[in-house]
Amino acid sequence: MADRDVAAGAPEFDDQFQQELADLLAWRRDVRHFRSDPLPDAALDDLLRLAALAPSVGNAQPWRFVRLRTPELRSVLAKHVDDEVEQAGARYGDDGRRALYRSLKLHGLREAPEILAVFSDESPDAGHGLGIQTMPEALRYSTVMAIHTLWLAARARGIGIGWVSIVDPAAMTELLAVPPDWHFIALLCVGYPEAPSAIPELERRGWQARHAWVAGLIER
Repeated sequence: MADRDVAAGAPEFDDQFQQELADLLAWRRDVRHFRSDPLPDAALDDLLRLAALAPSVGNAQPWRFVRLRTPELRSVLAKHVDDEVEQAGARYGDDGRRALYRSLKLHGLREAPEILAVFSDESPDAGHGLGIQTMPEALRYSTVMAIHTLWLAARARGIGIGWVSIVDPAAMTELLAVPPDWHFIALLCVGYPEAPSAIPELERRGWQARHAWVAGLIER
C-alpha cells in the first residue's frame, strides 16, 4: 500500500500511448528541407520549457540555448558552414561517395525560421558538482539529452529539427561571443519540414541504412 501511496497521482501510460511513443521515436527526423513560414507565437518558448525537463547530472541543467535572429549573423553562419561542408567533402575518394556527398543538402540555415546554438556550461552554479568529479563530460551528455527531448517535443508538434554538425566549435564560440566556459554542442535548425518521409533522408539517398538494434548490444 505504501508504494501505491507514493505513486498516487502518477499518470498511467496505456498501450495506446506506448504505441504512439514508439511511433514518435520512429518518425523523428534530422530535417534539412524547411518551409520558411514562421513558428506560431510562443512555440519555441514552449519547446524550450519541455527541453528543460531533460535529465541532467546532479540536476545541474547545464544546457544554454542561443537564439540567432540577426540576418547578418545568420548569413555569416551559413557561409561558414558551406565552407566547412566543402572542406569535409575533400576527404571522400572518387568512388562515387564524393559525388553523393556533394548532392546532399546538409543544412537548412537559410530557410529554417529559427536557428539555435546549444552550449553546455562547464561550470554551472546548479548541481554543486554532484556526479562530475570523475566524469565532467556528463555535463555535455546532459545537454545532449536536452536536445533530444527538444527534438521529440518538436516532432510531436509537427516541427522539424536539423542538427548541423559540420561546423568549427571554436568559430561558433567566437562568433556568438558566449562565455569562455561554455562548450559548443550543437547548431539546430528549427521549423516546419517541407515533406515528412517514412524513410530517413540519408537512407533514402543511399548513404547509410539504419542498423538493427542488436548491432549495439554486447553481453559479458
